[in-house]
Amino acid sequence: MAGSSETAAKSACRISADLSPLRHMKISDSVKQRTFAKERAFFSPYACLSENTRGRARDEKPCDMRTDFQRDRDRIIYSKAFLRLKNKTQVFFSPEGDHFRTRMTHTIDVSQIARSIVRSLALNEDLAEAIALGHDLGHTPFGHAGERVLNSLSPFGFAHNEQSLRVVDVLEKDGKGLNLTFEVRDGIVNHKKSGNPATLEGKAVSLADRIAYVNHDIEDAIRAGLLREDELPQKEISVLGGSSRDRINTMITSIYENSEGKNEVKMGEREAEALENLRAFMFDKVYITEQSMKEEERAKRMLSAMYDYFRKQKDKLPAFYLSLTDKYPLEQVICDYLSSMTDKYAVAVFNNIFIPKSWGMTEQDLNQ
Repeated sequence: MAGSSETAAKSACRISADLSPLRHMKISDSVKQRTFAKERAFFSPYACLSENTRGRARDEKPCDMRTDFQRDRDRIIYSKAFLRLKNKTQVFFSPEGDHFRTRMTHTIDVSQIARSIVRSLALNEDLAEAIALGHDLGHTPFGHAGERVLNSLSPFGFAHNEQSLRVVDVLEKDGKGLNLTFEVRDGIVNHKKSGNPATLEGKAVSLADRIAYVNHDIEDAIRAGLLREDELPQKEISVLGGSSRDRINTMITSIYENSEGKNEVKMGEREAEALENLRAFMFDKVYITEQSMKEEERAKRMLSAMYDYFRKQKDKLPAFYLSLTDKYPLEQVICDYLSSMTDKYAVAVFNNIFIPKSWGMTEQDLNQ
């Protein structure tokens, strides 16, 4: 007990020493400095401290109160691309039900899970939140079906994680971009399983993304009548849990137990294998099925027709995207425009281009 008390006393002295200079600062300055001091006192030695960011591509005046990662989070939340996520498909195209997930609610799910992971590991919650909120900004309408279509059409290929980076670097703020920090940009572009984030916070978001979409897509598939709960693979369910809540808790706990005090963020082998098997099950039963392929074919015809239309008549592009063709290849800019669309907006643009408009009834017609 004596050793424990001595350690606690030393820790208290260190925290007091870190915070004492704040008493003589302006309130606005002390808020950010207090955040820095708390991070130094309480974060893991493997955390990315806010004051140690590698910075932005373009220098700018720092905020008096917020850290750079907090500013990045706020910039993402107020971006146009973030607002559009509420009307973009997660799994089911343009869902009419009130309780199906969209790309926006998926993003919130990922943020919550990522924050839970990094908080348990004493990592930087602000950084993880910013990465999570920005990770899908470049996603297409019609979910991964739209991504596959644009990838097949563009000579440059198309991947939503790379497009998310292009959104924050180039497309937002009328072509000026959001000028985010290196760590947030790195986490966004590396959030896929194949990525290799430079920070542990980025690795946490990558895991949180897979945890979120597998579990919550199961709930949506059951709600849509595509799955029954008793059809879920029992071996994996016995490992992870019988409900979404239990499975998420099991995986977050596994990550904590296998990562605490280490320079890594990983899940235990048993739980990781169960997650991958459950993911494979979802591809077989939900993501790539005869019914989903029919819907994907419709999305393919729609996006392909618009892609060809704008490739042949680039002057029909909105003024902002047309201006981008002075700097970037036309095919890339068309993908910028098409991927920015929500599901409903894509249908509206397609109808405006290709569907004949009917004449409305006049007063004379009504009086005949």
